[in-house]
Amino acid sequence: MVDQPPSNQSPSKPPDAARDAPLGDLGRRLTLRRGELGLSREETASRTGMAVSYIRYLEEHPGAAPDAGIFRRLAGALSTTVAALAGGSTGLPAGTGRASRNAEFTGLTAGESRSLLRTHGVGRIAVSTSEGPAVVPVNYSVMEGVIVFRTAPGTTPSLAAGHRVAFEVDRVDDALSEGWSVLVRGDAHVVTDPEAARLLTELAHSTPWSGGERDLWIRIDPVAVTGRRITA
Repeated sequence: MVDQPPSNQSPSKPPDAARDAPLGDLGRRLTLRRGELGLSREETASRTGMAVSYIRYLEEHPGAAPDAGIFRRLAGALSTTVAALAGGSTGLPAGTGRASRNAEFTGLTAGESRSLLRTHGVGRIAVSTSEGPAVVPVNYSVMEGVIVFRTAPGTTPSLAAGHRVAFEVDRVDDALSEGWSVLVRGDAHVVTDPEAARLLTELAHSTPWSGGERDLWIRIDPVAVTGRRITA
């Protein structure tokens, strides 16, 4: 067992709010990966042969600097790579890992596709512009089966209004060479009712990462929802 600085706090499950938030970059990456796998600190410690207090230390101490051996044990236990935990893949697009030799490609049901779509996050919207087709990312939410996102007048995403568009969201796991994608085709409209726009602002999953004044709400009413998954 690896023994490291103790803590008076009790072990906890992966944080689901600001409570117990990790302080350093490594801590954020560890906590995020634990959350993706649904692992508690105790389970992670058991997988790695480390003390729970050390896992807590790595997640909560911004100056934590484990050696290469610790990184390898953590990466193996969390089914990821040393580069991913160390931040070496930061700034790179997903999918740089090698494909699995035994990959299986399957279609998703409409229910599975809609369930993945409801996980929220960042999706890509395809629109027509004066210079040709364009695909841009937007922060989105799903409310009552409708995709909604916030933008500003005159931006590329705002060109979706009044047209049938394509919207795509995906997840790629480089460590496992697995992933999924969901494609939505639907009609986009500006939300003109002030009360509806106010409600969307209150209930939105997140605000636009790009910042600035973005008070134009656009909704996409799905016409077709399809999905696919690649597993090793």
